[in-house]
Amino acid sequence: MAKETPGFAGFPKETLSFLCVLRANNSKEWFDAHRNDYDQFFVDPAKAFVEAMGPRLRKIAPNIAAEPRINGSIFRINRDTRFSKDKRPYKDHLTLTFWDGDKKTSSSCFFFRISPDNTFIGCGFHQGSSDQLKAFRAAVGDEIAGKSLARLAKKLRGQGYELAGQHYKRFPKGFSEDGPAAEFLLHNSLYIVHEDSPTIACSKAILETCLKHWKAISPLHKWLVENL
Repeated sequence: MAKETPGFAGFPKETLSFLCVLRANNSKEWFDAHRNDYDQFFVDPAKAFVEAMGPRLRKIAPNIAAEPRINGSIFRINRDTRFSKDKRPYKDHLTLTFWDGDKKTSSSCFFFRISPDNTFIGCGFHQGSSDQLKAFRAAVGDEIAGKSLARLAKKLRGQGYELAGQHYKRFPKGFSEDGPAAEFLLHNSLYIVHEDSPTIACSKAILETCLKHWKAISPLHKWLVENL
């Protein structure tokens, strides 16, 4: 029997319905006419999730920031279309993030996404600055840090997690291709994502589900924070 978490009993089913209908009616006119649904089924439950999750997640990662507001832990629903051929104004998913340190330069975060198709529970480092990429490569190539990452990757893969983020086909100049963690020199990001059904977000046990995965993959977060 699922354990109910006090203070948050899952996202309402209307959250998924709102995202599904938004996908089919992605226009400012439709959104303006359904702004009350956005507030009630997108913003309000997202804030409640962040408020409930923050203290729990800090038991895993003490310095994690949890800000229950738009442009804090809650990503804006508006898409940035300035440099995109896709001019749809709104995202059809809800993304929440919890970061360590300064959000703008965070080396790793825990994240959760709900869409009409699935949910994503993950953690890691996504395409940071050029300085972060340099620090990442230096850590991967370092004898001690590289061995630590290799051991960590083996353990996480043994638990069924995939370490994603490979971007390059050639190894960067000046780095050995034979190091214990050399495979990650082909990455510009390093993260893990667990995919589940969209309805899991509406479960009373969603916080425990997220925490279970975040606890398992938190050593990756710790390695990234310490080395980037």
